[in-house]
Amino acid sequence: MTHASDLTHVVLVFDDNRLIGHLYGQFDQNLALIEQKLGVDATARGNQVTIRGPHEACARARDVLEALYARLQAGQQIAPGDVEGAIRMAISLEGQLALPTLEPKTRLKLAQIATRRKTVVARNPAQDAYIRAMDRSSLVFGLGPAGTGKTYLAVAYAAALLERGEVARLILSRPAVEAGERLGFLPGDMREKIDPYLRPLYDALYDMMQPDKVERALTSGAIEVAPLAFMRGRTLANAAVILDEAQNTTSMQMKMFLTRLGDGSKMIVTGDPSQIDLPPGQVSGLVEATRILKETQGVVQVRFGHEDVVRHELVGRIVKAYDDDGRERLQAAEKARQPKESAS
Repeated sequence: MTHASDLTHVVLVFDDNRLIGHLYGQFDQNLALIEQKLGVDATARGNQVTIRGPHEACARARDVLEALYARLQAGQQIAPGDVEGAIRMAISLEGQLALPTLEPKTRLKLAQIATRRKTVVARNPAQDAYIRAMDRSSLVFGLGPAGTGKTYLAVAYAAALLERGEVARLILSRPAVEAGERLGFLPGDMREKIDPYLRPLYDALYDMMQPDKVERALTSGAIEVAPLAFMRGRTLANAAVILDEAQNTTSMQMKMFLTRLGDGSKMIVTGDPSQIDLPPGQVSGLVEATRILKETQGVVQVRFGHEDVVRHELVGRIVKAYDDDGRERLQAAEKARQPKESAS
């Protein structure tokens, strides 16, 4: 129960009237989302917003609006997903809201990746940690369910490095085909054969860079998209290298890939350990590698959960439902084994 003494109100005034419509959203949808997620009442009159509700919730709502306004002032656009991301970050900073030395827009300063075509801003604390890990480490594992942005952010980061000239090549790979023999059953040349397996990587790439630049880079070899089997025997120096869907690598494939890392390179490995498509009894190279390299200096592992899904919010609930079901099945199987073990 909330007492009257716990309630407060905050009045915010935004100077640039040109940005107000973008800040509030169409039909004030951004304000409505803040109200729904934070449990406050937000009333807009012109360039003034009055927030009413519990003290902590009002503080979070203020931080969210001021952080979003700062992004608009910097020339960035904001979408409903960005609003949700700012809200999640504000909630994650609960307990730090009373720090008087930090401006709200500084507290909610999410990591971002800037390419010439667009700027991608982290939408939750896990994405923020992921981008910062890519900045400071040569080898990063991004682990978690679909829809959390693991691959998209990795491609965005690699594209930014290539545009800035910090690497000479961008190499994208997936273990979708185990060896060359299966490609023979598909029509077309080699690129046409493997493109369907690698389409998600292309999609992210074209979102980050102009299509004509991507095509020129693919032709020149500055960008290479290839199945994992093509990596054997190579040393990948001065490159940004991404291995996607890594849960479907074997132990030998993963070791082979990780040992390709050369001087001046960054390597990002993404995958969902709960979606392994290997034959029964086959150990996932991703699961094994994260266990073996857990304490290795210079290797960072960032784990995403269902709460970090940034697609439609229903996707997060779907992932959670499947995780809960899997956990219940595992517990039931363990209980079923216990009487047999005690009897023997």
